[in-house]
Parts: sequence; structure tokens; C-alpha cells
Amino acid sequence: MHVSTEEPIDPQNKRIKELEALLDAAERRIKQLETDKNLPSASRAAEVSMDVAPINEADVTLRRLVQRIAMILQAEKIVIMFYDRELGELIGIPPSYGVEEDKLRLFRVRASHGISGLVYRQSEALIFHDAVNDPRTKDDPFGLLHILNGVTVPLVIEKRDEENRVIDRTTIGVLHAFNKRHGEDFNDEDVRLLERMARNVGSIIANLQLYREVIEEREELLQTFESLSAGLILVSAEGRLSQINATARALFGLGNDAIGKTLVDIIPIDELHEVLTTARSNAEGGKKEIIVNFGNAERIYEVQAAEVRSEEGKDLGVVAILNDVTEMRNIDKMKSSFVAMASHELRTPLTAIKGFVRTLLDGEEFYGAEERHEFHTIIDTECDRLRRLIDDLLNTARIESGESLKPNYTRFEALPVMEKAVMIQKQATSKHEIKLDVQNKLPDTIIGDEDKLDQILTNLLNNAIKYSPNGGIITVHVKNEGETMLVGVEDQGLGIPKDHLTKVFEKFHRVNNEDNRKIYGTGLGLYLVHHLVEQVHMGKIWVESEVGKGSTFWFRIPTAIDIETAKELNN
Repeated sequence: MHVSTEEPIDPQNKRIKELEALLDAAERRIKQLETDKNLPSASRAAEVSMDVAPINEADVTLRRLVQRIAMILQAEKIVIMFYDRELGELIGIPPSYGVEEDKLRLFRVRASHGISGLVYRQSEALIFHDAVNDPRTKDDPFGLLHILNGVTVPLVIEKRDEENRVIDRTTIGVLHAFNKRHGEDFNDEDVRLLERMARNVGSIIANLQLYREVIEEREELLQTFESLSAGLILVSAEGRLSQINATARALFGLGNDAIGKTLVDIIPIDELHEVLTTARSNAEGGKKEIIVNFGNAERIYEVQAAEVRSEEGKDLGVVAILNDVTEMRNIDKMKSSFVAMASHELRTPLTAIKGFVRTLLDGEEFYGAEERHEFHTIIDTECDRLRRLIDDLLNTARIESGESLKPNYTRFEALPVMEKAVMIQKQATSKHEIKLDVQNKLPDTIIGDEDKLDQILTNLLNNAIKYSPNGGIITVHVKNEGETMLVGVEDQGLGIPKDHLTKVFEKFHRVNNEDNRKIYGTGLGLYLVHHLVEQVHMGKIWVESEVGKGSTFWFRIPTAIDIETAKELNN
């Protein structure tokens, strides 16, 4: 019979040695996490892959630690509860042991209630032997897990100085061990073991929380970049593309694979490279407008660039924001053209008026009654032309200031208004034949603004005459549609290019080509007509046109406007 001379193994010592080995591994991982944590925040945000690995590794470490805790303490269940500052609650978080995840989500309690809240507030461990009858546990959700007994310790984060002295302690939650196996109760030794392990659990959770916050911040930042209507690009110090949002990718025709490539190779626009270079050498950054071929049209972008540095002053590259200013520049050009055209439009009638008045003053006795009448008629016509221009300017100013043209709704006959507009315009031209085509019987009366309907027809007829410089037939089509009336002014003039059809009703817009260049106008007439049809008469206006064959401006208005509703909309 062999008698062993070795000392018997103390089960408690074995448990402690296993625990110490596990804690040593956990502490090494925690130190690594804390080293990673101290990386510059700008670098963390710029790197895509570095956030994922530490979180996964820390999760694995924490999961293994929870399993070991269950084994060493002989506990059936282990639950970590983290304090949520916004909710003021202790909430069960993964990983756990012996608890299904759907039940873990329900494991929550106010920090002011239950034994969980008591341990959290006092930061001292507690043992309970009868969860059903212990008054301290009545507010805890222990019934969900069929808990009989347990030990609860605080999750504490300690900050230490260079001499390893504790300078700060923060409780971030609690750690539970439930249901001691073999019908036993937890004891003070279990408390000491669990408290030591809780410090490591708390450290890992704190670092995990930090990394999750970094990832969430980065994701929020990336989503913000992606949703910007302006283009955004970030170029590294080595000249490679580090970040580019959806707007910029669409602008330059790039895919997600553009990240990491040299900028000069994938975006060959010298002006862009110039402003980025300027930003690196100028503390105030760089600013420049560039032209980009986007689709079938050229777009103008204002590029603003600035150097990016980390908190430690490391050069991270240059960031550039691209804003589409095409419409603004077009408006600036149109305003300049408008000033020139308005000056010409004002000068022309004034010159005619001045000339004929001077002629009459210098020698009225030399002209007969018929000639003097002709001179007076010309002066009168030019005065009307001048008045219309001034009215257009004043009406546009009212609309722009939000003071819409006040309608004067009455019941009136539509046909006489149209006949009058046609008759007046016939007198204004000798090259054109102007006809009124009434396709069916119009209502006896309609409800609307009589003066503004006359203004709509006058502007459209004047426009048709102006843009039919070679003459031709101009027809006003009118059709009664019952509750609405359809009106069209058709000419045989120059026509409108297809890409301008949707823009002709915009303020200051004019088609600028060889045929139209000699035709002066302010670009306000159709803008005012659009307002009078859609805002005053609650109707709809559109244009059909073919270059070289003419245009038809159609509008449809109700024959009986609801006056009260219309007034509310116009106030």
C-alpha cells in the first residue's frame, strides 16, 4: 500500500490560486485597454478598425471572467447591473451567467430601491439568505430568476497616483452572485472573493463603456457627414483621401473604394488641389470657387479648406467643405443683367418722350394738327410703357417683401376683359394679327380680380408680340370648363428652349441666345403673371413651346373663387 507523503491540497487555496491567475490575465488586459484609451481622440475618430478589436477582446475577457466567478463561488447565476445616469436606474447588462438575455433586459431597479440600490448607494457588500422574505429585496426583480439567496457587491472604479495610492473611488453599478449550489449559503469568504473580482469587472466595463462612447460618437459624426448637403472631404498629411461624404462622392463620381487613394489621382481638378495646398500654409485656411462638370451641366462650388491637427498638434491633414453656389452666381448675373436691361427700358421711353416734347416746344407752329396728334400719341404710349415698367418693379418689390398684391375680388364678365386686352394690343403692333378664339359659351359672370386678370392677359400678349419680332398670328384661346376657365396665348415666334421651360416664370430669367439678345426686357413680366394666376386667382400656369415655331402660355383659373379662403391665403 502506497502512502503519499505530499501535503493534502486545500480546496480553498486552489480556488484562490485559480482566481489570482485569472485576475492577473484580466489586469493585463485592463492595462492594455487603458493604454489604448489614452490615444488621441482625433486619431481614434480617424481610424475605422481599431475600435472594434479592443471591444471584442474586452467582451471575451469579461465573459470568461463572469464564468470563472460562477465556478469559483459555486453560483448558479451571475448578473452585472450598470447605473444609467439618465434613467436613474440600475440595469442588467451582458454578459451574464445562467440568465437568458430576454430576461436580463427586464432586470432593472431604481437606484434608490432594493438591495441592489442599497449596495450601490452605500458602496458596501451585502449577503441575503432568503430572497423571498428578506424586506431588503422586495423591490428587486429577483422573482424573474427564481432567486433564493445571493451576495451583492459594488462595482467600483479606483483611480491611483504614481505611488499606487487610491485617490478616487467611483461606484458604477453592482455585481450579483445568486443561488449557491448544493443548497449552501454564501459566506464572508465569498464576499471577499467577489469584491476582488468586482474591481476587475468594473474596470473592464468602464473601458468598454468608453470605447462604446467613442464608437457612438464616431458613428454620429459619420452620419452627420453623410447627411450634409454640402460636400466634405478629408485629405491626410500624405495627400490620401481619408474621408468623403455622399454629396462629394456623387459630385466627383467616386465610390466607397476611394478612401485611401491619392487625391490628385482620383480628383484631377487643379483648383481644388490649389486651395488645399493654400490651407496647409495659411492659418486662416483657403477659399476658392471651382467649376465641376456634374451630369450634363457645369456647377460652381465654393471650396473652404482648413488644416486639421490633433490635440497634441499632430498634422492630420486638410478638411474641405464644398458648397454649391451655382444658383447664387446665376442670380448675381441675372441681377446685373436686370440692372442693364431696366436702365435701357427706362431710357428708351424717356428718350422718345424728351425728343417729341422738345420738337413740339421748338417749333409747334410748324406742325399741323395731325402731326401734333401723332406726336402726342407717341408720348402717351411711351408714358404707358414707362408706367408699366415702374408698376412691374413696385409689384415685384411687394412680393419679395412678403406684402403680396392685395386682390380685389368682385363678380364681373370675363369676355369684355379679354376683348379689351386684345383690342389694346392690336393698336400696339402693325406686324401681328391678334385674334380671340372663344371655343364655347363663357359663364355670364365669374368671381375674381378683374384688373389683375386684365394685367395677366396684357403681359402675356405683350410678351407674345415682343418674342415674335417677325410678326405672325397671336391667338387668345378661351374655353369654359365649368368650374374652371382655360385660357391660352399662342404665338408664332421664336419659341423657348426645352431646358428653359421650367425657369421662365423665375424672377429676372431670360433666354440668352442670338435671337433674343436684341429683345429687351426686365425678366419680371412672367414672374408677376405667375404670381397673379397662382396666388391671386388660385389657378395654375404653364407653357408649351418649340424653338422656331412659337409658344403657348396656358393658365387655368376657377370661375368662382371662394373669396374668404382666398383672402386667408393672401393675408
